[in-house]
Amino acid sequence: MNDQILQGLAFGNEVRFLAAYTKETVNKAQQIHHTYPVCTAALGRLLTGAAMMGAMCKNEEDLITLKIDGDGPIRQAAVTADAHGNVKGLLYDPAVELPLKANGHLDVGTAIGHGTLCVIKDLGLKEPYVGQTSLVSGEIGEDLTYYFASSEQVPTSVGLGVLVDTDLSVKHAGGFIIQLLPFASEDTISALEQALGKVRSVTDYFLQGKTPEEMMQDILGEIEIEAVRPVQYHCNCDRERVTKALISLGRKELDKMIADDRPVTLHCDFCNKDYTFSVDELKALL
Repeated sequence: MNDQILQGLAFGNEVRFLAAYTKETVNKAQQIHHTYPVCTAALGRLLTGAAMMGAMCKNEEDLITLKIDGDGPIRQAAVTADAHGNVKGLLYDPAVELPLKANGHLDVGTAIGHGTLCVIKDLGLKEPYVGQTSLVSGEIGEDLTYYFASSEQVPTSVGLGVLVDTDLSVKHAGGFIIQLLPFASEDTISALEQALGKVRSVTDYFLQGKTPEEMMQDILGEIEIEAVRPVQYHCNCDRERVTKALISLGRKELDKMIADDRPVTLHCDFCNKDYTFSVDELKALL
């Protein structure tokens, strides 16, 4: 399966959904950040959730950022997604190792701990929208479900899953966001609650060889797909952007760098790329 995000409707257009398969996206994040399994699962869930939320944006230039600040060993995480399926992220500590939970699953909740989830929406206005909620469990899916209910007042169910293989690569990853539309009937609400009550694990569907579309059909029954788009781990840094960042430091800071008489290297934490500028290049920036 290629990495992708589906958008569609169900229950007579009273429910909207997004479903994603993100194996290669999360694999690339693992390779860039050299994450241990529980960190791969945490970052992968955040990347998948952010990618689907980015797909919900109305404008081409909109950006979604999810930030987690917890008291677990991972401590902090941040991911950013745009409206075109591009997503990137990082963790404060990618090398956390914890025992598995009793059910054999990775203990993402303990790795994240208690703290806050911050959702930043840059919608091209003067100020970005910022919503902040407490972490419910640190498992990411439940935390996003609570965010939608408390900050956006939209009844939502978020399911996220990452299955890490024995060689540390990602075997499967994906998720869904299912939301009741304002005019949903009581019958639809009741039927959806029953359907969601039967859902166990997102990765179970993928282990059975099912696509995101088939997963949604299993959960929601008859569905109508409105859009399908690719999703990928993509950092938009380049030398031109880094050059602008250097210029923005101002003449005084550039003079200090030149006075040191040695090349300056700037590092991008999202993709682990280095950009080196010689003294002559720094002088040219002035």
